[in-house]
Amino acid sequence: ICVAIHPKSAQVLGLPYMFDILKAVSQSANGYRAIETMYERIGDIPYDRRSSFSITVNHRSTFTGITDRDRSLTIKEVAKAVEMSLDGGASDFVFGRHFRSPGHVPILRAADKLLEERRGQTELSIAMAEMAGITPAMVLCEMLDGATGKALSKQRARAYARDNNLIFIEGREIVEAYEKHGNTI
Repeated sequence: ICVAIHPKSAQVLGLPYMFDILKAVSQSANGYRAIETMYERIGDIPYDRRSSFSITVNHRSTFTGITDRDRSLTIKEVAKAVEMSLDGGASDFVFGRHFRSPGHVPILRAADKLLEERRGQTELSIAMAEMAGITPAMVLCEMLDGATGKALSKQRARAYARDNNLIFIEGREIVEAYEKHGNTI
């Protein structure tokens, strides 16, 4: 379970990509060998240059951060921070006073140019939020196949949606709508 946030919000709140944090640590004088060796092959992600992961957080009023209630609270508070950052109210908001890291909720930073730059689930979800006119902080959860442990196939995900009376939307449909309507419908 992750929470994707708008790139402008990530910038205002000062949330880096994990890639940049680890790369900086690997290049520091006190670098850690395990991290240094991870960056000998930068760019080997088969689908992208770097992942969308930022830091992992728990809200400071949680206990362990692992329970559903703790994660729910953290996600709600991340969404409030995103909303505030995009409404111009984050000038005196200090992220670290409200959240601690490491935590149990990974934050995903959408690419700066959203679907023009990257078409992953992070950007697709933020594009959908923009078109819907809601706060662009979206909870993502990968559907897994219980038999194989791999991602659920599109056909099985479509069947699950049908069987559970849910809407099934493909990424290409989001891209088409976003290109046609921009960030509002």
